[in-house]
Amino acid sequence: MRLDHVVIPCFDAKASLAFYGETLGLPLIEVSEGDDWGGHPWLMMIFSIGDGREIVLVALKGATAPANPLPADSRHYAFAVDTPGELQSWRARLAEAGVAIDEEDHGEQQSIYFSDPAGNVLEITSPPSAVPLTANPDAMAAAKRWIGQ
Repeated sequence: MRLDHVVIPCFDAKASLAFYGETLGLPLIEVSEGDDWGGHPWLMMIFSIGDGREIVLVALKGATAPANPLPADSRHYAFAVDTPGELQSWRARLAEAGVAIDEEDHGEQQSIYFSDPAGNVLEITSPPSAVPLTANPDAMAAAKRWIGQ
């Protein structure tokens, strides 16, 4: 199984279109719209992230961002670039666009975090995560221990 697309809300379609299309430089590859998604007219903007996968932004007319008491970065969407130089280019591009970033050193990876116009937190990390081919045999036990089972 592999990730196909991610759907995230936006509350200002114009600002989100500019942010994802111009600031991040993602091509808008498709648009769908309708008149009733949970009682709201809706717009779906589909952007390619260049590897056969997509980010889909959904604007629901009249909807407002819900209050969220969780830490802002407890839900975020991460992208990876291959080299530290590419990450530096993203730092510069975001700074030029006036986008505030936070940085974290994860040891072998460096990451920058920033928010889109709807407050969705995005991350760009380098190098890409090395996903193991087999499951950690202790992972299930550790999760169950934390849960208390």
